Amino acid sequence: MKKRVALKLAYVGTEYHGSQIQLEVPTIEGELFKALENLEIIDDPKSANFISSGRTDAGVHSIGQVVAFDTDNPKLAVPRVINSQLPESIWTWAYAVVSNDFDPRRNALSRKYLYIMSGEEYDISRIRTASKYLVGTHDFANFCTPEEGKSTVRTIQRVNVRVRGNLTLIDIQADSFLWKMVRKIVTALMMVGYGTREIEWLEQMLNPDYYEEGLEPAPSYGLILKDVDYLYSIEWSEDTYSIRRARNQLREHLIFHRVMAEVLDHLVPKEKRHTDA
Repeated sequence: MKKRVALKLAYVGTEYHGSQIQLEVPTIEGELFKALENLEIIDDPKSANFISSGRTDAGVHSIGQVVAFDTDNPKLAVPRVINSQLPESIWTWAYAVVSNDFDPRRNALSRKYLYIMSGEEYDISRIRTASKYLVGTHDFANFCTPEEGKSTVRTIQRVNVRVRGNLTLIDIQADSFLWKMVRKIVTALMMVGYGTREIEWLEQMLNPDYYEEGLEPAPSYGLILKDVDYLYSIEWSEDTYSIRRARNQLREHLIFHRVMAEVLDHLVPKEKRHTDA
């Protein structure tokens, strides 16, 4: 009997051209579709009514992407089976049987993103003050790459700025996000934090009918899709084996990057200190 199954999907997005499938380039959905078809969980995405909670850009990561599809083999549509056909940089870690009309995108109440950035040269208090102006319903046309026919009005429910060591973490929750919206918000907050723009400028940016200015998005490698909240509670079944396996695989990546950070630091010649004779 056909069932509709939802999955929570996590991935390290560095090697992929975003989550949405594209021809001739690696994407998250491309890898997932191959896995689901190889396992005969779905015949193809269209006939399975495959829907995701949203797209993420090239290089963006996730622990909370939600996808749903119809399948005649719900017993196979579980994380440890699906993960056997996925690359190590993509894994599912929870699943649920949902109603036949469940739409991960349209049924979402809010999305939560986390942006992690490095640096200690900015004024964290200015960033926190500026972030408060973003909360509420605004026209974010100056903070996105507009798409024709799509409203740029969104409601940001929460922004939390915290410091961990020499890293700054920015949590943002909204009803939904526009293309590159989080990364352009981060750019604006950093400009205020570095003192290159005043907080009043950020207020002006929220009135695109009177003030327009283009922003470069912050680098994609610092952005994580953390979670998606829904209109009704979903009874997720977490796969502890898949979570433990992913943690062990990521630990190897963590060691590699920590060592590489030190290696790169040693590859940069140190400046010599000159003293007067």
